[in-house]
Amino acid sequence: MTAGDPGALDLDKLFAARLHAARVRPYLATALFALHVVESRRVPTMAVDRHWRCYVSPAFVARTPEEELAGVWVHEVSHLLRDHHGRSDRLVRERGLTGAGERLRMNIAADCEINDDVFGDGLVGPEDAVAPSFLGLPGGLLMEEYLSRFRLGPHTQDLAWLDCGSGADGLERGWDLGPDGAYGLSAQERDAVRFRVAQGITGRPGNAPEGWQRWADEAFHPPQAWRELLGAAVRSAATGGGAGEDYTYGRPSRRSASLPGIVLPSLRRMPPRVSVVIDTSGSVSDAELGSALLEVTAISRAVGGRRDLVSVLSCDASAGVVHPLCRAEGIPLVGGGGTDLRTGFAKALRTQPRPDVIVVLTDGQTPWPSTQPSCRTVVGLFPRHGSGSWDEDDPDYVPDSPPAWARVVEIG
Repeated sequence: MTAGDPGALDLDKLFAARLHAARVRPYLATALFALHVVESRRVPTMAVDRHWRCYVSPAFVARTPEEELAGVWVHEVSHLLRDHHGRSDRLVRERGLTGAGERLRMNIAADCEINDDVFGDGLVGPEDAVAPSFLGLPGGLLMEEYLSRFRLGPHTQDLAWLDCGSGADGLERGWDLGPDGAYGLSAQERDAVRFRVAQGITGRPGNAPEGWQRWADEAFHPPQAWRELLGAAVRSAATGGGAGEDYTYGRPSRRSASLPGIVLPSLRRMPPRVSVVIDTSGSVSDAELGSALLEVTAISRAVGGRRDLVSVLSCDASAGVVHPLCRAEGIPLVGGGGTDLRTGFAKALRTQPRPDVIVVLTDGQTPWPSTQPSCRTVVGLFPRHGSGSWDEDDPDYVPDSPPAWARVVEIG
């Protein structure tokens, strides 16, 4: 097509919108200019793949004002920076979410995570942008949390057109150029872009919304193999027999058919409640306490993103106040004395409603309960190498190992 063809992609308009986006969101400039544009008439608007290509519909660019295009640029690159494709792949493995409907739900949930703070301050949001309020949900949540709070139905039927590409939900499209296609970024290049953006956000605190600041903090602590092990241990404990289970008459048992006139309740699996006990004794470093807060976020994701089901308490020689999890960075970690996590166990078990799983994050320099708690236990153990690193006053001291009834995962 020639430049004067009305059906051609208006690159001048598209790139002017990207420049505007970079001016009003300077901390995202590196990512915005890392995207390679691919003209496509198979995408409804704009979409991205996991290799940082941006597929653009010429008709969409022609009919959309430049200031709105700037917002779409920021929206699409946000999917890639926040690794929505990788997170969606993990959800597929962990929850068995397959099919086009589940991928659409992931795209909607990812959009809600982005759109609650992407617009305003120089960016105009499209009228059909999906925001949490559209689903009657609060802002400030993660994709995983939104996903657990809504289902497709009449209220979402108008969103069937939504398609931000494989970069948003991990499912490869027919128009994708794939891993071997031209203009894609390598894994190392993608990581470098994320690091530069995170560096720009943390270097000028206060300029980015809170959601981006949280993302930047986590970007400097990339997922580790032990974090996946910790999440798997929590999920395993939470899904074991008896954990998070209760009887309900809302769905009668199928055995009621064999007992005329008698209604039997059925066993229903409830979302598990998790109590996290963080060791704040003097032997735990500030860096390890910071890591513990990151683990709290990972633990909330391991149980489906339900922060309301996760509580946190700090403990050295005595247990502190039990805090419901709203934002991990808002949990005060008070301590610095000796260590006796038995008080933390006792406090967690007295919490109402009682937890289904207790997760303890500790260096292990503590006495342990003499009897197994009434719920499953996972211990995240900060490693100590060499006997002298355990106790400066007694270099021969070696703490007791965690009890056999606890699932132990070494952290770091």
